[in-house]
Amino acid sequence: MGVVQHIPAGERGVIRVFDLDMRPEQARFLREPGALAQVLGIEEIDLDHVEIFPISDLEELGLVGYLTEGCGVPADQITDDGETLQALTGHVLLVRSHAFGGEETHLTPATPITLIGAYGEQRPQWTGTPIEAESAKPYTAPRLPPRAGRSKARRIGASLFAVIMTLIVLAVLKMVT
Repeated sequence: MGVVQHIPAGERGVIRVFDLDMRPEQARFLREPGALAQVLGIEEIDLDHVEIFPISDLEELGLVGYLTEGCGVPADQITDDGETLQALTGHVLLVRSHAFGGEETHLTPATPITLIGAYGEQRPQWTGTPIEAESAKPYTAPRLPPRAGRSKARRIGASLFAVIMTLIVLAVLKMVT
């Protein structure tokens, strides 16, 4: 077993890159239900948030380009591991935080699986001034009294009933003629 990796509960926006030092058929087998979870030493993993592929599939883009351009990882996060990522051959495993379902997890990868790095996806900066208009405050819309609300609902219901009945009468008349 490899080094234990702690995944905190509620983690979001992190991509972990693992080198798979194994034959191609073994790497393909990891896509089977339960296989990847077993070699990572955990109960279950959501395969919708996992990628296993040969690096050769990336062609001239390369793994660094795929992470920065395809996955939204800021380039400054990869600079320390750039040479290591470019030197990788064979298959690679990318695991996003959502694969663990927001649960706290401890990964103990099997020997042929080596963690290269964990990289945060670029997140939008949600900044802005607070809205201070009176209408933006909760429960500021005028409420109808209960009697007026029921009256309005009855009018809407009666209108819908009239429209539907008119359509039915027109359909029957068209069938008769």
